[in-house]
Amino acid sequence: MAYTLIKNGTLIDGNGGQPIVDACVLVKDNVIQAAGKLADIQIPSENVTEVDVNGGFILPGFIDTHVHMMFEVGPVEKQVTTPFSYRFYQATQFMKRTLDAGITTIRDAGGTDAGVKQAIKDGIVPGPRMQISITPLTITGGHGDSWMRSGVDLTLHGYPGSPDGLCDGVEEVTKKVREVLRAGADVIKVHATGGVLSPTDHPEFTQYSQEELEVMVREAAYRRGLKVMAHAQGKVGIKNAVLAGIHSIEHGIFIDDEVANLMVQHGTYLVPTLLAPVSVLENAEASGSMPEYGVQKCREVVEYHKESIALAYQAGVKIAMGTDAGVMAHGTNLRELGLMCEIGMSPMESLVATTKTAAECMGWDDQIGTVEAGKLADIVITSTDPLTDIRSLENNDNIVAVFKDGELVKNKLNKVPATSN
Repeated sequence: MAYTLIKNGTLIDGNGGQPIVDACVLVKDNVIQAAGKLADIQIPSENVTEVDVNGGFILPGFIDTHVHMMFEVGPVEKQVTTPFSYRFYQATQFMKRTLDAGITTIRDAGGTDAGVKQAIKDGIVPGPRMQISITPLTITGGHGDSWMRSGVDLTLHGYPGSPDGLCDGVEEVTKKVREVLRAGADVIKVHATGGVLSPTDHPEFTQYSQEELEVMVREAAYRRGLKVMAHAQGKVGIKNAVLAGIHSIEHGIFIDDEVANLMVQHGTYLVPTLLAPVSVLENAEASGSMPEYGVQKCREVVEYHKESIALAYQAGVKIAMGTDAGVMAHGTNLRELGLMCEIGMSPMESLVATTKTAAECMGWDDQIGTVEAGKLADIVITSTDPLTDIRSLENNDNIVAVFKDGELVKNKLNKVPATSN
């Protein structure tokens, strides 16, 4: 039985209330025992490791509900000439950078299989806690089908543990959901519309019918009690997904008043990924590594995207932070918070979106998302006040300590934790 006392900081607990100054958090093994004013908490007399945060800020571990941990977008020639297994070794760097940014939990939106998740759980490699979708479902010729009109096909057509995601019609969709669940998916991911970085469609194109989407929702719920997340950018596809019972809309580029009101009525979450199109344009300008068809579509939609998320926020849609990391560099996730504030959210609201609301979206709010007794000890220490400068979190040097499940996985504090006996 070991205790850790995190002290001498200001607590922003993820619930959206006023920060608590002169606060501390008492952890026993990997579970939070108490959090609040130091004077109000009874500290054990023995076996306590003290972590002095030197006047820093204590927050819940951050959550990114939309990442692709197994890749980063780069030049096509590198993708097609790199040996397949290389991506697993490369992902260990992506996972470490994610933790260094204070992201202790992620929902992977495609590409990560059960073996990667197990390697983290077993302690073989450090990485964030995961929910995985393994393979996004997509129609032939839709977002997720990387067949080029030259005849070259860049689609990864499955490997052991990761089924091919192409499926058309109710029967194929039913079978494909079952295959992905068999492979160990925690959530089903579907491409309900076209997208920016797919070669033969457009974000406004509608892919699956409402009936096909309802089949996915039913199969996930009946077999595992799981949810479905939908890449959905065009209005019709978003509406179909909401009416079908999809749990969360990813991207949401063309939301209007009707769709926003439907999302509120159905309790549908929105994961904006405002950083994704911004990063595509930045990468195109900096390195020219983005395909021209993707860059052109980004230019078309980037302003619509901001307006759409602002409209949804004003309508009261539940917003959970997600970035599409992999489209941009892993470890830059917290740039999303500043972009969320630009569309009207307050710094506190953006922090709640990446903690409490994100945990609720993942169905893990009984375990993570806030700093309070009974929750797992996922805790981030920052040297700057995110409520006065939310963009300070974009610099990972300002994330000075990260606890995941009670373990100190990043430590740039000035003092080494001290143990009292």
